[in-house]
Amino acid sequence: MNLILEEIRNQNQKAFKTLFNNHFEELVVYANGYLFQMDSSKDIVQEVYIYIWENANKIEIKTNFKGYLYSMVRNRCFNYLKSIKVTDDLAFLEFNINIINEDVFDSTLEEDKEKVYHQILKIIDSLPDKMRKIVQLKFLHNYKYSEIAKELDISINTVKTQLKRAKFKIIQMVTIILILLQIRQ
Repeated sequence: MNLILEEIRNQNQKAFKTLFNNHFEELVVYANGYLFQMDSSKDIVQEVYIYIWENANKIEIKTNFKGYLYSMVRNRCFNYLKSIKVTDDLAFLEFNINIINEDVFDSTLEEDKEKVYHQILKIIDSLPDKMRKIVQLKFLHNYKYSEIAKELDISINTVKTQLKRAKFKIIQMVTIILILLQIRQ
């Protein structure tokens, strides 16, 4: 594997393409385990490859190259999660309810808006136990991150990450519901 890095240092595009083809998909899956957003996961992995191509001469690997790739992806995922901090307000739930109120539906479809709202509640109920508990503590009981962390004996970063993942899952499911309702019309 370190031979591939040596070839990339020599600007061997074929070696770089081989590295990309051999590991891109598995690295995207790995990144998606942190982000739960396929597009962002692909972007991060592509950034790692760009960095390797542009900085191959500066890279010194003390272990193995594959481990280095995974470490780079993991670190960029953490940086990405830090950059999109989960907010302290009800923004993600409000976002989903506001989608319903936009011009997606005619005003005559109040029953559809009500259905989607109830679907959001069902989606929250279907979240994994710890994630659901965090969402409930945050948005039903107005706990602060630190209070949730203390209550559940987890870190504040875990609380933020779980809220981010919950937001993504809720948005995905609401989008599917909205599409199905539009198809029905």
